[in-house]
Amino acid sequence: MTASLGWLLGSFAVAIFFVLITIVVFKVHPFLSLLLGSIVMGLCSKMAFNDISAKIASGFGGTLGSIGIIIVLGIILGELLHQSGCTGQIAGLLLRITGEKRAPFAINLTGFIVSIPVFFDAAFILLLSLIKQVSRKGKIPFITLVTALAIGLITTHAVVIPTPGPLIVANNLNLNLGYFLFYSLIVAIAGSLVGGVVYGRLIGSLPGNATDFANNFDDLEENPVSQTVSKDGPSGELGIFLIFLPIVIILAGTIAAATIADKTSTSYRVLAFLGDKNIALLIGVLVAYLLLHGHIRTSFSELISKCGEHAGAIFIITGAGGAFGSVINATGIGKALVESMSGWTGTSAGLLLIIVCFAISQILRAAQGSTTVALVTTSSIMAPIVARLSGVSPVLIGLAICAGGIGCSLPNDSGFWVVNRFSRFSIKQTMQCWTIGGTISGLTVLACLVVLNFFAGVLPGL
Repeated sequence: MTASLGWLLGSFAVAIFFVLITIVVFKVHPFLSLLLGSIVMGLCSKMAFNDISAKIASGFGGTLGSIGIIIVLGIILGELLHQSGCTGQIAGLLLRITGEKRAPFAINLTGFIVSIPVFFDAAFILLLSLIKQVSRKGKIPFITLVTALAIGLITTHAVVIPTPGPLIVANNLNLNLGYFLFYSLIVAIAGSLVGGVVYGRLIGSLPGNATDFANNFDDLEENPVSQTVSKDGPSGELGIFLIFLPIVIILAGTIAAATIADKTSTSYRVLAFLGDKNIALLIGVLVAYLLLHGHIRTSFSELISKCGEHAGAIFIITGAGGAFGSVINATGIGKALVESMSGWTGTSAGLLLIIVCFAISQILRAAQGSTTVALVTTSSIMAPIVARLSGVSPVLIGLAICAGGIGCSLPNDSGFWVVNRFSRFSIKQTMQCWTIGGTISGLTVLACLVVLNFFAGVLPGL
């Protein structure tokens, strides 16, 4: 028996409420909450028992089957860069290029680049010692530099593949990774600069912040910033090259698919093979290991085992999100919603969906704290709608979901406390730099997407 649209929407509201309550109030792990939410959604929408269990299993396995390899490879690449010291070398390189007067820009750009393969927590803690020294030596407000770093890190973490959240969004919406990556870099840079650098300088001028040059760190050694760049370690240029190598390969595959007319030619087949997300990341990992293994103390086997532990936590949430989305799709709510929106034009439908997707993702991010969970859940919800609604840009919809995961970080987010404790900030200062800065970055990305939406159908890939 097929339920009405009103009944399906009510069932969906109950399922989302159930997931949020179990995570926020009862502190249930998102893995169990999403699986139980899938059952609630199926039962409320009158699905057969055996169909619910089958969709949960197929959704879980199908999601991990399509993105599991790239998640592991991305984590391995990040760990190679982290353990070899490339992260600090990149920061030192950019500081030398820009000069200390433009240190907020250099720190922001460092965070933006490093967060592509390296996890937020590790990158923030590693680079914090550098910006303490920059703040004291250059007399730059400490909160300005922390904001520049943190917002650069979280913006990339939420928007640019191969970090897990945007990768899951691209997979759920069946997006072309090359186009998604290209436009994500453009809008993420804008959000990072506005929320991290422009806003960071603004709050650095506020009373109480303007004269704080890492004053809470009286135990900080006054080492010159230049000493953070080791002549014996891998260069910052090499680190940047290794980060962008798989990105360039993926983009090359996308360009080949769009420009080579003969799809049976050897050149097309080779570029399409190399441009596959799994192959591109595998090449990046192998090249990184060959060039960095002399700077890594642990064995490659130990490194992969450690990365597998990190990947496990991501896998169970990702798979559960895929199960939730599979059940939602099976209820027919996406088809019913598309039929109700049949009178919309492409531009208006795209604009409305961009705003709605951003809002849903932002609400989920604020409610339960995790960017990845917010992106997984929102993309699972919207996938059946985007797949059936013509005249809208799936790439822009996917980026809107990612943008919603940047800001509105509250004390239920582990990132909030990483910034708070390691920066030795008050709650007010943490809200100033992290919560508000991230929200400004997300809104800036949203504004860019609204502008791009008017060129959907004109610009390639939109």
